[in-house]
Amino acid sequence: MQKAIDAFWRAAAYCLHPRVIGLSLLPLLVAVLLAVGLGYFYWEAATAAVSAWLERWSLSQYVFQWLDSVGLSAFRAAISPFLVVVLAVPVVAIVSLLLVALMMMPALVRLVVSRRFAQLESRHRASWLVSLGLSLGVTAVALFLTVLSLPLWLIPPFALVVPPLIWGWMTYRVMSFDALAGHATAEERQTLLRQHRQPLLVMGIVCGYLGAAPAALWALSVFTVFLAPVLVVVSIWIYTLVFAFSSLWFCHFLLAALHELRARGPTDVLDPLARGPGAGSSDVDTIPYVEVVRKS
Repeated sequence: MQKAIDAFWRAAAYCLHPRVIGLSLLPLLVAVLLAVGLGYFYWEAATAAVSAWLERWSLSQYVFQWLDSVGLSAFRAAISPFLVVVLAVPVVAIVSLLLVALMMMPALVRLVVSRRFAQLESRHRASWLVSLGLSLGVTAVALFLTVLSLPLWLIPPFALVVPPLIWGWMTYRVMSFDALAGHATAEERQTLLRQHRQPLLVMGIVCGYLGAAPAALWALSVFTVFLAPVLVVVSIWIYTLVFAFSSLWFCHFLLAALHELRARGPTDVLDPLARGPGAGSSDVDTIPYVEVVRKS
């Protein structure tokens, strides 16, 4: 995890780079237009649908009665808009991640390579369609898991764990591929993801929690009507910066791991099945390449 921590601080420093700040504005503009457009056309219909659902749910009636008993009946009108905002947060977060992956990630990879890994050879370049297909596939799975886990969000402990886990897994899958898409071969990419699966997953979960932090601004925007447009824009920009940081974090970590993998020689990218029966998983790092060839 020491290498992950080193990459963390490097990514944080890169977020202060004027080019990174400038790159964050383009996905911000698209995300804001999307959020405003959806809100303009579907806000009233969404709040009405949530209100109708709450009226049919017996548990919500107990909550309404409790609010009336403690003199907070005025908050009843804010519950439906609040739930709509809460449900919209994962969608905006996922769309922002896709925008970062498609619009910012290639530029951020080039920035890291030019400033730190100028001598790193590009041996393979995955097509844009492959990256888009992977991003859409992982996004579809994340959306499905989000919808499936919605009942758990009503239970406080699960509400603090489930969303960051889903977003963290999505970040891990998308960012890992895009960070290596322009330089690593398929074999190198599989080797790195196998060797560093645990730290990469932890990094994704940390990024998932960082992405959940701006949700407080969404919640605040429900109760501060006049500041809501400003808070929505600020929260989306924070999401974009968080995902830009995530991209830089994965770039620094995986490109450094790729550089180290190539420095150790071709042994590390051999398929484990080619090492002969009974060979341990650590043999790939300890047995010289000539000995591996002789054993096979």
